Amino acid sequence: MQQPFLMSEMEAPRPKTFGDKLDAWRAMVWDAYKSKPISHWILLTLSSVAMLVAFPASSLLSRVYYANGGTSKWIISWVAVAGWPIPALVLIPMYSILGIYPTPLNLKLVLSYAGLGFLSAADNLMYAYGYAYLPASTASLLGSTSLVFTAFFGYLIVKNKINASTINATVVITAAMAIIALDSDSDRYGNVTDSQYIMGFIWNILGSLLHGIIFALSELVFIKFLGRRSFHVVLEQQVMVSLFGFLFTTIGLIVSKDFALMASEAKTFKGGRSSYLSVLIWGVVSFQLGVLGGTAVLFLASTVLAGVLNSIRVPLTSIAAVILLHDPMSGFKILSLIITFWGFASYIYGNYPQSKDSS
Repeated sequence: MQQPFLMSEMEAPRPKTFGDKLDAWRAMVWDAYKSKPISHWILLTLSSVAMLVAFPASSLLSRVYYANGGTSKWIISWVAVAGWPIPALVLIPMYSILGIYPTPLNLKLVLSYAGLGFLSAADNLMYAYGYAYLPASTASLLGSTSLVFTAFFGYLIVKNKINASTINATVVITAAMAIIALDSDSDRYGNVTDSQYIMGFIWNILGSLLHGIIFALSELVFIKFLGRRSFHVVLEQQVMVSLFGFLFTTIGLIVSKDFALMASEAKTFKGGRSSYLSVLIWGVVSFQLGVLGGTAVLFLASTVLAGVLNSIRVPLTSIAAVILLHDPMSGFKILSLIITFWGFASYIYGNYPQSKDSS
């Protein structure tokens, strides 16, 4: 006698609805929450806040420097690396608390740190030109192209995979930058010439390109010389690269005679000497806190969360620049902002499974 089919055998499985996926995501988040102590989530929250507040703040402070009488590209470049002792102050106690030893230095590792420090100094100088001639909101949007170059050079240098979502994000973000280029007349400051605006645009893109190279080479240093990824090793790299970047930038500051320019700039700066020093000091602190926050997020969570926070940072910086610095915001720039966010979302969505496994 033939057995009757069960209902589960007769019916095809239903495709998951959005509600099912949302429930699964909630369950995954709850499981992840229960798997870690409360101290982990407190530190992750503080690191995320540092990343979302410090990076936009450093961008706005760079623009405030130029808007209120600052002129030197070397000084802003120097501010970006002058805070290298801050991660060192975090790193040194870790050795005794965790019972670990500093990574032994050899000639190849020192030369790698020096090379990355030189590239970082050049990168900061390129971005300084961007903030000198472009609104902070525009410079922030152009800086998002670093995702494109990071994916490209990651593929060339360390053989990272490129999937369809990465290609889509590359095309979308490139289109967003083209929109900004075509709408350049709407956000150019009156005291900025056409050639200066074009120079700021080009140097900002080149800075993003170099940022992608630095990111890939940093990963190559881990693969070739360090061989492991731990929080203190990444902090060591950050301290050493920032130290060499500081040395190279200081040399440039002295050779260009911009060190002597600080005294005269402080006198003529809008708000006086105290405002001038406040902008520079808080620029130093905010940049290093942003880097520390980003490093902590990578190791406490995953590259996915770091990517999400980085994508949120772009519109936050643009909106803050419009509100606090009265940056012009045309319809084309809003469209570019939306498209850029879409590109980030595409990249994060496409790389989520891979990042989740690696985390």
